[in-house]
Amino acid sequence: MNIIIAIIIFSIIILFHELGHFLLAKWNGIKVNEFCLGMGPTLIGFTKGETKYSVKLLPFGGACMMEGEDADSSDARSFNSKSVWARISVVAAGPVFNFIMAWIFALIVVGITGYDRPVLSGVTEGFPAEEAGLMAGDEIISMNGYRIHFYREVSSYSLFHPGEDVELVYKRGGERHKVKLTPKMDEESGREMLGLMGRPLDREKGNAGQVLVNSVYEVRYWIVNTIESLKMLVTGKVGVQDLSGPVGLVKIMGDTYDNSQSIGGTASAILSMVNFSIFLSANLGIMNLLPIPALDGGRLVFLLIEAVRRKRISPEKEGMVHFVGLMALMALMVFVMFNDIRNIF
Repeated sequence: MNIIIAIIIFSIIILFHELGHFLLAKWNGIKVNEFCLGMGPTLIGFTKGETKYSVKLLPFGGACMMEGEDADSSDARSFNSKSVWARISVVAAGPVFNFIMAWIFALIVVGITGYDRPVLSGVTEGFPAEEAGLMAGDEIISMNGYRIHFYREVSSYSLFHPGEDVELVYKRGGERHKVKLTPKMDEESGREMLGLMGRPLDREKGNAGQVLVNSVYEVRYWIVNTIESLKMLVTGKVGVQDLSGPVGLVKIMGDTYDNSQSIGGTASAILSMVNFSIFLSANLGIMNLLPIPALDGGRLVFLLIEAVRRKRISPEKEGMVHFVGLMALMALMVFVMFNDIRNIF
């Protein structure tokens, strides 16, 4: 059952991404030949107007297939017959819709559970935070200029910037103070620590305005985590073997669902899935914006170059670049899927 729930969540997120492309294509008068969920052979489908709507065999992925998107077309309503800015809006709409969906999920989670204010519950004895005079009740405002809104961000900042000196701004009694902290090695954990302690699981509920604002910060939190994780991958701090694809994520979601249900019941399990969906949707938005051929980001690069030079790059050359990129992505997906299956068994 938990695997089915995970697949349904994946499908909803992907469908919303493709809906972004679909709606902006229709808005700009572009003919959409097929709008589908999944990959491979068609299981079920029907045609309404000029568009075929279908569900494919493999439950991952989806597509909004527009007239003349990847081939020449003389149709006046083809993708490439439209202005470059119209095409940019259509391509960018998918990732933008992912961020919108992440915000909707965040509204639900923050509205129900609240948010974790970046307030210290204490400091660790013998570590820089204690030596600098920080204490329970201090509210963290920023770390090296990065604005902190949740206590989780304190932990994630330290995770992504290990060993770095931190210029920390905090508030006590309505007044702001600034200190510089140099991490100290903790022999027991083998990590360099500042000695800050908090309670990220303690949530504070706010009014409607606070829920709206903190929902945006929640999405920002996951976007930043995704970008910082990509930086670690590029710089070699984590390896490709540490990546998880759909198979691995489905297992993680399934385990999360089971654990949440055993602790808090079905309602808690569903809420944990909604929370996980914030990460998934924001992650999909960021990944699709990467300037990699065949992804939305790669297509946007070509469109932006066209907008600057006011001349389209040869469709044959662009198509070849996207084809090579697609083959490379497929190879990476096969590797990641194999790695996921190996880790499971």
